Amino acid sequence: MNNNYPQIQGLLHQRADYQARLNLLPYDGSPEIKERNGKKYLYIRKRVASRLTSTYVGEYSDELYQLLLRNVRESRELKKNIRRLDKELAQIGYADTELSARVQLNLDFARSNMKSSIYDQAVLEGVSTTFPQTEDIIENGKVNGMSASDVQKILNLKHAWEFILDKDVISYPTDYSILCHIAKLVNEGFYQEGGHLRGVPVTIGGTSYVPPLPIESIVKESIEAILSDQMPAVEKAVTLCLYCMKTQIFNDGNKRTSVIFANHYMISQGAGMLIIPEKEVPEFKRLLVAYYEDKDSGEIMDFMKSKCTKDFD
Repeated sequence: MNNNYPQIQGLLHQRADYQARLNLLPYDGSPEIKERNGKKYLYIRKRVASRLTSTYVGEYSDELYQLLLRNVRESRELKKNIRRLDKELAQIGYADTELSARVQLNLDFARSNMKSSIYDQAVLEGVSTTFPQTEDIIENGKVNGMSASDVQKILNLKHAWEFILDKDVISYPTDYSILCHIAKLVNEGFYQEGGHLRGVPVTIGGTSYVPPLPIESIVKESIEAILSDQMPAVEKAVTLCLYCMKTQIFNDGNKRTSVIFANHYMISQGAGMLIIPEKEVPEFKRLLVAYYEDKDSGEIMDFMKSKCTKDFD
């Protein structure tokens, strides 16, 4: 299997990406029209185990009916691609890894907290949103009263979280390729090559720190050095997060990418989650500037360990 590592890696990323897109579809099943008292209503028909279920969607309209039909077509295509990738993975000897009970619990914990995590990340990025608006975007893909770019950022966060919460992706090593794929999803619709290393100088508002251009070999070595260190899992995740933020590896979305990347490691270790809560954002930004300017003597690590980690014990 080691000789097929790059190929398996690529196929697993594709499969997780397709699965994430499948999870984003608002309706799963075939549209069904029912008439009652002279009016038409739309339902979604789906087989669950051996039973056929019928879930109400709304009063019939051509627009809603066409949306349900598009959902069916897209769902079939995604499932077809997932089956194809499963077949390719089996042909090269890949077998699914069984997750430990603790990691599975951590996955469930992360999924149940995904909406609030996305909301907190959006606030950290300065997206003008409320929790109900964020929830509406996550569930329905749109909301009134917000800019298209802010809506896209929230949808991208959902897509990136869905990616790392795939059981195959979470069982995969936390490495540079995972980091780049997260950045690609976070920057989707904003940058053509959002998952590629930054090739232009950048400045960071509120600080005199100017990050040098990142070098791929150094970034890989730095990530590997952090992961091979003997520090506890939570400290390792915080260190990964801060390193990626300070290095400014990508053109944009570095804080979003760094937090989700650190969570890939946290969840894979059954160590909980790392999220900067809305109420802690001002203090976090103050400490982050000090960290960027090498004026930090451990305060941000202590702050993130005490204020920004969630455990499920």
